[in-house]
Amino acid sequence: MRIRDIAEADIPALLALNNAEAEAVNALTREGFEGLLRNAFAARVAEGGAGFLIAFDHATPPQGPNHAWFTARESSFAYVDRVVVAPAARGRGVARALYDDLAALARAERIGLLACEVNLDPPNPESLAFHERLGFQAAGEATDPRNGKRVRYLRKAI
Repeated sequence: MRIRDIAEADIPALLALNNAEAEAVNALTREGFEGLLRNAFAARVAEGGAGFLIAFDHATPPQGPNHAWFTARESSFAYVDRVVVAPAARGRGVARALYDDLAALARAERIGLLACEVNLDPPNPESLAFHERLGFQAAGEATDPRNGKRVRYLRKAI
């Protein structure tokens, strides 16, 4: 599966995909999506728009309370802000490929930790199970003050 940087031409379709999954990843305006891309350590898309991943690192100024939680606790990390896979592409290894790609980018920058959060309320058991299969471990929990969502913070050494 080919994975590459997100290009300007990808934005409309990826924004629509993001917003179709707003319960899990929060809806964005085009301006908000472009802001994430500008600040990203990695902004990657799988071939044909099957899915995308946006990640920040430890050097990125905090991009909200969840990213800030890790910046307060870890000296070096790549934080997955969002990963979204199109419904028709689920179960085909797209998310795993995006995470593997991020891990390779992180290792190339001598970053040895992947971090993310997954919703507990509203529940996202599929994402929790996926991250567990990848070897992520719980690092803490919090309630996002922006939207009241309860999240579990996860980390994985790479």
